[in-house]
Amino acid sequence: MSEAVPHAVARLRAACLTHSNTRPYLDRGSPRKERCADCRLPPSHCMCALRPVVPTRAGLCLIMAEFEPLKPSNTGWLIADVVPDTYAFSWSRTAVDSGLPALLDDPQWQPYLVFPGEFAAPERVLTDLDLAAAGHRRPLFVLLDGTWSEARKIFRKSPYLNRFPVLSLQPEQLSRYRLRRSTHSHHFCTSEVAALCLALAGDLHAAQTLEAYLDVFSNRYLSARQSVPPDAGDAEHQRLRDLGSQ
Repeated sequence: MSEAVPHAVARLRAACLTHSNTRPYLDRGSPRKERCADCRLPPSHCMCALRPVVPTRAGLCLIMAEFEPLKPSNTGWLIADVVPDTYAFSWSRTAVDSGLPALLDDPQWQPYLVFPGEFAAPERVLTDLDLAAAGHRRPLFVLLDGTWSEARKIFRKSPYLNRFPVLSLQPEQLSRYRLRRSTHSHHFCTSEVAALCLALAGDLHAAQTLEAYLDVFSNRYLSARQSVPPDAGDAEHQRLRDLGSQ
């Protein structure tokens, strides 16, 4: 992994480390744990060798809250690991990265802003994709990556996103994400949202792989926190291996 070209979230993390003088203390406990620069897990639980890469028709655009790329538990990183066409931008209320509007205006993409429909005007809201209507344009799912309060702020204060349809997901399953607490079980982590979007776009193998990759990451993250060795033979690791052989 050390020789791989850094993906979009890794580059954004590096930029945050370089330019931020006020970044928070993000590791739980003390002293701060040594972490792999690529997978953000302690070396004893590194999962770089397990990283799957699955080409997709759809793309993912992550608009990330200020310190989100620095958090070891961030799952936008997992999306960029799996899906080559992942883009990441840091959000600011007062400035917009010039690369973001250029991406959104790229004629190869049809952007969809993924957010609960109750926060958008009804005429903007979609609950499914009409891929035929998009023609040759590939789906580009715009995900707001941060805490729920940060995501709502980004949604409210980003007028350049107002021209795009809002894809309101209607998942039947509850979130399985275990690394951060949420007051609402229907709030999904960013990686889960991406998997649901990929499935809607017909990228089923990528969606299943991303789900399995999140499960392995969650297991290793929690076992490292509890000082328990990783179990590479458990059901989650086996599912990821099975998907990798397809």
